[in-house]
Amino acid sequence: MKTITNAFKKVKHQCPLVQSITNYVVMNNTANALLSLGSSPIMAHAKSEMEDMVSIIGALVINIGTLDEYWVESMLLAAEKAKSLSKPIILDPVGAGATAYRNQTLTQLIQVGPNIIRGNASEIMSLASVNIHTKGVDSTNTSDEALDAGKRLSNETGAIVCISGEVDYIIHGEKTAKVKNGNPMMAKVTGMGCTASAIVGAFAAVEEDLFTATIAAMTVMGVAGDMAAEKSEGPGTLQLHFYDALYQLTPELLAEKAIVEIG
Repeated sequence: MKTITNAFKKVKHQCPLVQSITNYVVMNNTANALLSLGSSPIMAHAKSEMEDMVSIIGALVINIGTLDEYWVESMLLAAEKAKSLSKPIILDPVGAGATAYRNQTLTQLIQVGPNIIRGNASEIMSLASVNIHTKGVDSTNTSDEALDAGKRLSNETGAIVCISGEVDYIIHGEKTAKVKNGNPMMAKVTGMGCTASAIVGAFAAVEEDLFTATIAAMTVMGVAGDMAAEKSEGPGTLQLHFYDALYQLTPELLAEKAIVEIG
């Protein structure tokens, strides 16, 4: 638990700059979450500034939720620059398996070499070439069902794989961690998964051990969700209380409320 709280303290102290090339449905949500946590967001996708922008950030988050040809080019430029500078790349494969274009884009991005891949169970199973039925951006599988696929994907790519669900699994080779925090109501708020990827970016920017960074980020996400749910009457108020919980969270509260297994 000490490694998780130490990573949390680093985010608060360093206020890392996180670039998100993300879908326009969630830009406001993810930016507010990063600000509430104590990080600094930048939503930049212009091709002309990719090299300069990536040079000053702490981590790059790529989210393929609302794809088009221009954004894909920007994503690839940013990813290649981040890789050349050894800056962590977090890939959120929204809707993996839904269309051939989406799958082609993910193939290109994975070839660049993301450090962390975070998605729901169906997305991770699709990336690992497991035969599943996808439903847009929503998962039709549980995180438990995707565990073997996550291990395969981690071994094939060398990336840390994070599967979000009732239990969040973080996998790196033979290492697996479980985060059991979070509330089912979070699934009723658009962009919560995208927010998780952004928060992973903040932790990856300050924590050298990216396995620890991912565990810490998902723990913070889940604990904030638990705290928000205690005060919420529905998804609308949950979102508001979630930002407040991120802002009010302390290392002591995090250690008290975290339900994490690392094995």
